[in-house]
Parts: sequence; structure tokens; C-alpha cells
Amino acid sequence: MKAYLKNYRQAPRKVRLIADLIRGKKVDRALILLSATDKKSTSPMAKLVESALANGKSSGEKMEDLIIKEIQVDEGIVFKRYKPRARGRAAAIRKKTSHITLVLGEGKEKTKKKGKAEAPKVEKKEAEAKKPAVKKTVKK
Repeated sequence: MKAYLKNYRQAPRKVRLIADLIRGKKVDRALILLSATDKKSTSPMAKLVESALANGKSSGEKMEDLIIKEIQVDEGIVFKRYKPRARGRAAAIRKKTSHITLVLGEGKEKTKKKGKAEAPKVEKKEAEAKKPAVKKTVKK
């Protein structure tokens, strides 16, 4: 079950923030996250997820436990415009577009582990034993 969105008029680095948010999530959870997120690219991304679901239904696939297996945001064409600047110069403006590819598949939802890995605790005596001895010299 695949769906594509080509020449979406927003820079890829902004769209990747939303793509990273829903990658590996279940479809129903991803749609809830997209509806609660306040970014410009959330509504086209939600439409893309629903389109992939519709593509799966029409091909006769099972709809239970679907996850967003792969989501890829690539750079599309760049519109080049020019803006007049001081002293008769012109500054280039690059209006970027994005190509989004979404693949749904079956599997388990990936969840991130919270917290950091703890470093092994070392007792004070062992830590002091490892420090090199410092000689104190007295000036006369």
C-alpha cells in the first residue's frame, strides 16, 4: 500500500519534522497525532495516509494493525525567483518543493525507550584509588 505526494510546495526540512513524528506508528495513532499537531504540512500528510489506506482497501489488503512502514521526504523541483535589492542588484529566492513517499505495512509499532542508559556506579574509595597521588611541596 503506497501513496505519493509530488511537488508539495513546502521545504523538505520542514516536512521531515512531521514525517519523523509518524514514522513507525500505527495508522490510527498517526492520524490522531497529525490532527493534534500545529504545522502546515500535517493536513496534506493526513490526506496522504488516508490515500494509502484507500489504496490498500481497493487492493483487498487487511486493514488491522497497519503501521507506517516507510515514509520518505525528498527534494522536488526548485522555483527560482529574484527580488530587487539595493544598488541595482537582484537576490535569488529559491522556493523549494517536496516529494513524499508513504508505504504502509503490517507489523508492530516502534516505541522509543524513555530515559538514558545509566552508567555503572563506582564507589568513592575505588575512584580515589584510581587517582594519581599528588606530592605537596613547601616553599621556604
